[in-house]
Amino acid sequence: MKRLPTLTLIAAVTLWTQIASAETITWKGDGETRLAIIYAPSTKSAGEKAPLVFAFHGHGDDIQNFQYTGIHRMWPEAIVVYFQGLPSRDGLSGWQVEKGDYNDRDLKLVDAALASLRGRFKVDDTRIYATGFSNGANFTYLLWAERPGLFAAYAPVAARLRSSVHLTQPKPLFHIAGIQDSQIPFADQKSAIEIARRVDGVAGEGASCGNGCTVYGADTANPVMTWIHAGGHEYPPSTSERIVKFFRDHSLRP
Repeated sequence: MKRLPTLTLIAAVTLWTQIASAETITWKGDGETRLAIIYAPSTKSAGEKAPLVFAFHGHGDDIQNFQYTGIHRMWPEAIVVYFQGLPSRDGLSGWQVEKGDYNDRDLKLVDAALASLRGRFKVDDTRIYATGFSNGANFTYLLWAERPGLFAAYAPVAARLRSSVHLTQPKPLFHIAGIQDSQIPFADQKSAIEIARRVDGVAGEGASCGNGCTVYGADTANPVMTWIHAGGHEYPPSTSERIVKFFRDHSLRP
């Protein structure tokens, strides 16, 4: 059994889809069992370094459902990992959104999972990404604050930025928000976007990148892109396609 930092890999079961092979992997550590569904590239590209995408579901959701966002279908050349959250204070599955919350269980999971995946796959360390929806998107912002040197870009969907979470290192961001969102108010999401723009140093009007889409600092290394749709607290159609396109355009620079 291979020993990993904090967590230990204890099981893997292979499933199959029409797009790529999937593995349901379980880690155990700190008295908790952690679960993820991993989609890896086909065997014909197994010898090449692959991008890595970490995806985090919303509060009360699970990976069996969230995998149908289809990020792995939009980017079959990437390793895509859908993580399962643990019960939060209300008993529903979720993620920490502040440093120190839940004894940093989810930050530890990301660190250990990355160590495990690097041991099993040829990961392109210049192309590691994080995305999530709602509570998972809030955790995505926390990863920007606490692991800025690890990820090449971030894509939160329907997220707020807690006042205790401080972004300090400029990074490419794609934030998707609904004007009618009543669960994470649009005003809170606008505030997060404005903070990201200040950190990335991308002021000004921004340029259109499609219906409801604006990019600030398009010619810079760390742009902020937003897609503001007319809906509410949701994961709209074409979201994963847009996220993957944004990720493809950004990698860590020397």
